Parts: sequence; C-alpha cells; structure tokens
Amino acid sequence: MTAHLSTWPGRILARPWLLLFVPVNAATSGFGVMLPLLILLRLHGTLLDVALAATLFNGAVIGASVLWGYLSDRWPDRRLFLVLNFAGYAVIYAVLGAFPSLPLLLGLYTVVGLLAPAGASASNLLILERFPETERGRGFASFQEMSIFGSIAGVIVGYLWLLDGGALPPLLFVFAALAAASTVAALAAVGPSTRRLTTGHVAGHPESLISRLRESTALRAIIPFFPGRPGRPDRPLRRLGHWAAREIREEIALILTASFLFTFASNLFNTSYTPYMESVGISSAAIFLVNGGNNTAQGLFFPLSGTLAAREGSDRLVRQSTYFRSLGYLAMAGFTFLPVGVGIAFGANLVVFAGLGAAIALYSTASTLLLFRGLEGHPPGTFLGVNSALGGGAAVLGAGLSGLLSYYGSYRLTFLASAAALLVSLPVWSAVEVAYARRHGPPGPGARGRPPPPSEAPTPAPERRAAPPS
Repeated sequence: MTAHLSTWPGRILARPWLLLFVPVNAATSGFGVMLPLLILLRLHGTLLDVALAATLFNGAVIGASVLWGYLSDRWPDRRLFLVLNFAGYAVIYAVLGAFPSLPLLLGLYTVVGLLAPAGASASNLLILERFPETERGRGFASFQEMSIFGSIAGVIVGYLWLLDGGALPPLLFVFAALAAASTVAALAAVGPSTRRLTTGHVAGHPESLISRLRESTALRAIIPFFPGRPGRPDRPLRRLGHWAAREIREEIALILTASFLFTFASNLFNTSYTPYMESVGISSAAIFLVNGGNNTAQGLFFPLSGTLAAREGSDRLVRQSTYFRSLGYLAMAGFTFLPVGVGIAFGANLVVFAGLGAAIALYSTASTLLLFRGLEGHPPGTFLGVNSALGGGAAVLGAGLSGLLSYYGSYRLTFLASAAALLVSLPVWSAVEVAYARRHGPPGPGARGRPPPPSEAPTPAPERRAAPPS
C-alpha cells in the first residue's frame, strides 16, 4: 500500500472557514504550556501533581475517543461536536481563571480530556466531507497549517501577557475568549454537510491521520483513533497477544512497537520538561518563548516533510528524525549539569527544543506513511484502533512514570530514560524496513523515492471490523 502525501498546499488557506481553527488552537496550545506553571507557581503543587494531571487527561482521552467516534458516525452535524468542544474549553478556562484551585484543576482537566476527541473526530470528518477527493491532501495540509499558526499564536499571547507582568490565572480568561471566538465562528461558518462519511473513512487518508498527531501535539497528549466500537476488551487483547507472539517479526507489529516506544518517550520527557525549566530559573514568559520555538520549527518543517519522505524514503527519514530527537533528549540531560540560574540555560533550551519540534514534524509524516504502508493486507480499522490503544497506554504510562522518576530521582534520569526509549526504537524501525523487503522486495514509491501522483495512488481497501488473526 502506497500513499501520496501533499504537505505543501497551493494555498496556505484552502477555504476561509478553516480560519475558525486558529483561535481554539491558540487557546489549547497556550493552556498546555501554562498548566504546569499554574500548578507549580500559583497553586503550589508539586511535580507529582503535574504528572497526575497529565495522566488523568490521557486516561480520559482514551475512553472518550471511543464514545465520540461512535457518536460521530451516527450524528451527521459536525458543527454540534465542534461547538461542544470549543465552548466546553471556553467554559473550563473561564471557571479555572475565576476559581483557581488544585482539586478543581485536576477535575476540569480530566473533563478537557473527555472533550478533546469530540473536536478531533468532527474536524477530520469535516475535511473529508467538504473537500473532493482530488483536493483532500491540500485541505488537510491547510487545516494543519491553521493548527500550527494557532499554536504559535497561543504561546506568543502567553509570552506577551507574562512579559508585561500579567498574572497566570487571568491569562485563562484570554484563552477562554479565544476558544469562544472559535465557537462563534463554527456556528457561523459550518453548515450541514452535503455527504455523510464515518470515522472508518479516515483510515484511508494518511493526511487525516497526521492531522490527529498535530492536534495531539497542541494538546500535549495523544488523541487516539478508534474507527469503530471495540468488542469485549478481553477478547481483542487475548487475540492481540497470540498474534503478536506469532508475528512479532512482521512489519505492522514492528511499526506498532516502535510507535509505542516513541509515544512513551515523548510523554516521559514532555511531562517533566516545563517543571525542569522552571526549576533552573527560566521565567514563565521565557518558557512560553521556548515552546514558541518548538511550534515554529514544526510549522517550518512540516511542509517539507512530504518532500523529504519522498526523497530520502520514509524508512530512512523516520530513523533520522528519531535519532535526532534522542540527541535532543541527551542534550537536555547534559543541561542538568549546568548550575541553576546560568544565563545560557534559556538560549540552549530554546535551540534544542526547536530542534525537537523539527524532528516531530518529520517523524509524524514518515511514521504515518510507514503505518499506512504496513496496513496492506490487513483490516485498517482494526490495526489503527490497536495503534491508538497502544499510543494511549504509552501516553498514560509515560506521564505517570515521568513524575515518579523526576520527583524521586532527577530530571536528568527522566531525560536519559526518554532518550534510551527512543534509541531502543531505532533498531525496531530498521527491522520494519527489513520485514517489508522480505515480503515485498525493496520499498517502492511512496516509501523510498518519489511517491506516485494522485491518479496512481491506490484506493485503500474498505475497512473490515476484525481483530488481529487469532
């Protein structure tokens, strides 16, 4: 299975109504940076509280993804889901701004996790339904660009607010206003769809899968993808265990393993990263600026990722980006040897965290293309569901372990463990290429070399709701 991926649209804004995603992404991105600072500085919590918040959020997302995917397939009004998602954010941010407390924050952040997949499912289906087949690549690329612009805008707003001496809780009202603006825009700009698709159709579009990763990045978590309702939890897990033991050397199993390690490492690192910067004396405004460098690098490198995947080959690009990201984690571990308060800390973190943003942009595209390729001969819905379940589990495990390692050990230990998890995934990605070559010969167009033009890209097989072979 090959895929044509266009990540450089002819126009950055494919449709005017896509602008509605800019304010809400600004709100979620800014809130994601602000959350650890609010817990540590305003609510006098600890790193364990930061990890608990991330764990509760990720846990809520996993279960809610199944529910919202199911409802999206049965309720055709995408506007309803977007409005519920955006308005929910606005209310939650406003309540936290008015009544900041740690128990309330933990509870409401869990609710954010319950709401997050509603917008993710609706926005993906909205692009699929509003753009014809020949323009969907440009539509998703434009949607992702709007998300990136919003993420950058959110951290700039936080930086300017704190640079001017503003307090943290009132900043939540700004983010609430941004989410409310997207709510109004969704009501005004999104009408009934001319055709009705289901979440299963997302499995046939790598651009759509990448857009889910973009939303995950903005929210500092993984947004799982469940094309259908799962069956009894014990049965698919038991089948998955038998299948994994038998086919661990097959391409799709190796991709799932490497992706699990990457998601685990990312959450292990990200959960402790903002508390680390605060602990070495980097100001709250500067922390927003460091995150802005990461988002900007993503915005610069994402449009190049499709071209690089075609030129370098997705197998090679995924290893290069993973290796580069592991070097960034090792560099962060090296920074922990610097004395607290050293002026170089801000500049060093700004540069390295921007590099990590570039790496995730390239990794997202390359790994999604490999996953799409690996689905050949397999039911897409089933394995995307397995991949999402593993990703959600990795996010919960990484966030929880991050707090424990950093609190009872050190930030250095956490960053080293994150780098180690990524380095372990490198030979797994190499094995993916070997497994593909063993079954199909050397990777062809779309994985190594130039991807086929849209007219030659094969139509994905229809989704079959089945568990891994028993």
